[in-house]
Amino acid sequence: MSYTKSSISTGSVITDFKEITKMGLSLSVVFSSVAGYFLGAETISITTLLLLAIGGYFMVGASNAYNQIIERDLDALMDRTKNRPIPAGRMSVNTAFVIATTFTILGLITLYVINPKTAMYGAISIFLYTSVYTPLKTKTSLSVFVGALPGAIPFMLGWVAARNSFGIEAGTLFAIQFFWQFPHFWSIGWFLHEDYKKGGFHMLPTGKPDKGTAVQIIMYSVWTIIVSIIPVFGYTGDLKLSIVGAMLVFILGMVMLVYAFRLFKARSIKAAKQLMLSSVFYITLLQIIYVADKFLR
Repeated sequence: MSYTKSSISTGSVITDFKEITKMGLSLSVVFSSVAGYFLGAETISITTLLLLAIGGYFMVGASNAYNQIIERDLDALMDRTKNRPIPAGRMSVNTAFVIATTFTILGLITLYVINPKTAMYGAISIFLYTSVYTPLKTKTSLSVFVGALPGAIPFMLGWVAARNSFGIEAGTLFAIQFFWQFPHFWSIGWFLHEDYKKGGFHMLPTGKPDKGTAVQIIMYSVWTIIVSIIPVFGYTGDLKLSIVGAMLVFILGMVMLVYAFRLFKARSIKAAKQLMLSSVFYITLLQIIYVADKFLR
């Protein structure tokens, strides 16, 4: 790798590599994919599981690196992103591009070994994230809707990896993570609103942290809860959820909804951060409950 500063410790190179691929986010996406695989798999293949985890990390890491290349000038304007490797001058654009392209190729190959459909959805995810969502962020708040499409792919990608097909089951997993992203990312957009304004990003549905945005957060939180318990009614093919599992998911959803109402009432940065944290707990515990429910049912 060619870095713009000549003397950089191995530790800082590793740190920059983790930042350019957003390791924390990438691992959370891998977690969703693995959960989807466990739900779809009739027999667990360790090889497929490893390929999915590795390929999934490559694809998400590539998307994040491309995103940081495209937004490097805007990242330099915002407090939360100005110390990223490219705007801070610790990594060249060429180095980041090599990482992103290598990850894309390796990711597609790895997912293709599982089955072509998995690779196709992975490719669609990268394309939508980098070529549609990223440019739209400075033009319209509808970018969040577009970004929710690739963001919803990981959960269902695991099912496609297990079954080599896209049906009502994968579609339901997609819908759960799709609707969940609105309260999650709008809460982030709320407490980072002033910082996003510096970069010219339009992240909130009304353009500002106001009552209208809070109402939409509540509405999408409700939709998230509804979609999340649909499998209990037996209309989603092989994707099933027991009554106990549905009750646990519903309780989780109500907790998130409470925080959404708190944001509506307080309309504060603190309330937005609390909602964001509750949404993270929601999707993580939901996936754990779904998987546990399948194997304990």
